[in-house]
Amino acid sequence: MPRSRRTFTSEFKLQMVQLYENGKSRSDLCREYDLTPSALDKWIKQYQQS
Repeated sequence: MPRSRRTFTSEFKLQMVQLYENGKSRSDLCREYDLTPSALDKWIKQYQQS
């Protein structure tokens, strides 16, 4: 059964990016918050460009 699509607020995305930038590993973030690595990578890239 495919995963249902979840939506995340921009505040949540920014918080995940900040945790990553402060030293939390991608794998830890993905595991703890049940995220896909591709989604996290996309958010990191978006916030680094802005």
